[in-house]
Amino acid sequence: MSDTLDKARAAVKRLKVFPLPSVVLLPGSAAPLHIFEPRYRALVKDALASDGLFAMAQVMPGQESLIANKPQLEEMLCIGLIGMNEALEDGRYNIVLVGVARARLKHEHDTTHLYREVEAELIEDEVVEPEADVSLRRAVVELVARLPTQVGQRVAQVASRVSGGALADVVASTFMQDPAKRFEVLNETDVRLRMEIVTEELLMLVGHLKPRKPEGLMN
Repeated sequence: MSDTLDKARAAVKRLKVFPLPSVVLLPGSAAPLHIFEPRYRALVKDALASDGLFAMAQVMPGQESLIANKPQLEEMLCIGLIGMNEALEDGRYNIVLVGVARARLKHEHDTTHLYREVEAELIEDEVVEPEADVSLRRAVVELVARLPTQVGQRVAQVASRVSGGALADVVASTFMQDPAKRFEVLNETDVRLRMEIVTEELLMLVGHLKPRKPEGLMN
């Protein structure tokens, strides 16, 4: 991961950008994408030929209808690394983009490419004390107790490997599907506040689910 972050630190000087309001990528999450527009086919081709990185962006409210042109972008971006990729015969791609880090847009470059490029600054999470994510971990435990056993086990395994801001990102990417809510998480650079947002959303979800019945018992 450190090598990828080093690549991201270098990439922010001239970062390829893919605005897509329906997809909010979070660090540590993965997004399958079908790339068919000529400008983004060019973006993916160039990314694969270099560092494999580009950023997913959101457009400013009210600019959604301009997505085919050049809408104004939100400042907070998520840099992603192309993982799996499949080049199709007609130039389209199927890819999986893995979130690497947050970045804040500084200004947009003039470019001769079909796609947009920006200069950004990499945003890295502060390290918080181990007990800072206790409330979020408790909420994860409450949720796991309400999920099917195998699903709950997978969630618990993933949650056990990360902490702090990364834990909030992983949980949000798994259980928060609304793009606006996901962007709220992406946009929050204060790790403690981000964990509070995700904890609150998780507890709301827990409140709508019944505890899982113990296995092996009759109804």
